[in-house]
Amino acid sequence: MYYMGVDVGSVSTDIVLIDNSMKIVDKIYLRTKGRPIKAVQNGLRMFKDKYDTKQIEAVGTTGSGRHIAAALVGADAVKNEITAHAVAALTVDKDVKTIIEIGGQDSKIITLKGGVVTDFAMNTVCAAGTGSFLDRQAERLEIPIEKFGEYALKSTVPVRIAGRCAVFAESDMIHKQQLGYNESDIIMGLCEALVRNYLSNVGKGKEIQQKVFFQGGVAANTGIRKAFEDSLGFKVYIPENYDVMGAIGSAIIAAEGVKKRGKTSFKGFDIADREFVSQSFECKGCPNRCEVVNIKDGSSVVGCFGDRCGKWSEKMII
Repeated sequence: MYYMGVDVGSVSTDIVLIDNSMKIVDKIYLRTKGRPIKAVQNGLRMFKDKYDTKQIEAVGTTGSGRHIAAALVGADAVKNEITAHAVAALTVDKDVKTIIEIGGQDSKIITLKGGVVTDFAMNTVCAAGTGSFLDRQAERLEIPIEKFGEYALKSTVPVRIAGRCAVFAESDMIHKQQLGYNESDIIMGLCEALVRNYLSNVGKGKEIQQKVFFQGGVAANTGIRKAFEDSLGFKVYIPENYDVMGAIGSAIIAAEGVKKRGKTSFKGFDIADREFVSQSFECKGCPNRCEVVNIKDGSSVVGCFGDRCGKWSEKMII
């Protein structure tokens, strides 16, 4: 029997299965590509051939697309990324005090005390330092993103890059290349710039205490990890499943919820083959003029999102 966690982000969709000991037995990483419904369906389709619906005891969702995913799969728990990442980290190590999480489009910091989240901050305004920005620079330099960190660690004298803005950082990198600086020094300089940007914006005013966990897809970049350690002056730990911690956390939360309720709401793996259609309309019930999105499975509405007052989402009908 397994618990499922679904993390739908702007760049990737992660789905994991964990057992009763909260250990991962299977995981899937997919590119969301702006189509969260299809991404979730594709992931479930991969699981469908290996597992039976009856084996799933609970399902949790998180990420920016957590509400859509919850409506599709029949989630038992819907939690924000802060809670999901914190729960997953504390399950791995109770001594974690700070979580640095950098994903494809945003970054966040979470501080904990006594196993409880005491503070957090997110950066969703600028792309500097996120996975998508690093992907773009790796592509421009014609270096596989998987080897970006290796290049950075070869640096002997990192070049100082302006990293407070994604546009300025890229322009500065191009300028340094034209001046003939070593490629590894430029890449390490970029890593250091992105860490400075993170600490001065996302981490501003936050007390970063040990033990620190580095989570999210960018944690795979050893150059970024070294830049964090050099700046903070102590070791930064990367958990084994750093890239799917949000999904793990949502699965754990769902498992705890179902144990109290006694039954899962999971709709089954067959939803992978259903035809979901999304339709939008403008609500004219008040001056807010909310743009409401309807998700239909045939003639039935499975989800309704976008209204501020709950007029449509609470009724789940048009």
